[in-house]
Amino acid sequence: MTAATPSPSPEVLAAFEAAKGFMPVHEGLALYAAATEAGALGLPLLEVGTYCGRSTILLADAARTAGVSALTVDHHRGSEEQQPGWEYHDPTVVDPEVGLMDTLPTFRRTLHRAGLEEHVVALVGRSPQVAAVWAGPLGLVFIDGGHTHEHANGDYEGWAPHVAEGGLLVIHDVFPDPADGGQAPYRVYLRALASGAFTEVSVTDSLRVLRRTGAGV
Repeated sequence: MTAATPSPSPEVLAAFEAAKGFMPVHEGLALYAAATEAGALGLPLLEVGTYCGRSTILLADAARTAGVSALTVDHHRGSEEQQPGWEYHDPTVVDPEVGLMDTLPTFRRTLHRAGLEEHVVALVGRSPQVAAVWAGPLGLVFIDGGHTHEHANGDYEGWAPHVAEGGLLVIHDVFPDPADGGQAPYRVYLRALASGAFTEVSVTDSLRVLRRTGAGV
């Protein structure tokens, strides 16, 4: 008899669905299951690409259950496709005083409404800069930041080395067909598999879950 797949409470799932963001529910449930499994290692769970905290809710709830912290890294000025004139731009998260995107206040409200503030450490800065000063092992790394080749590879190179043995590397927006989306996360996914350090665990549409089974990146 197989164990039931972990799932968030109705309240947490409702908070996830109400939050501003792009992750569909079925991918969110796969992320939650991965975070719950990784939490058993007793190490922090980290995501790159906070935006307004939609997926952070799921990581934070899994972290709360496991007694660990959820870490989330973002400069909160928006990725390339969220700038003015692009498809995913949302003018409601532009700071009128400085004229730039600032998703940090919305993110904080998201966590407050979900009752999860105390389980999250928000790391505000550029992913490579934060990774350069991070030294500890992580139970899970969720890469969901910028989708350019430079940013996706920077996130992988900065954070994948910190995934502990048996820990999980989760990559979002993996589209093998260029007609479905940008190719940078897909190339990072292929790079992780080719490294010999990671083995695929599950595929849920564009969400890939890999486990560290060897050394290196």
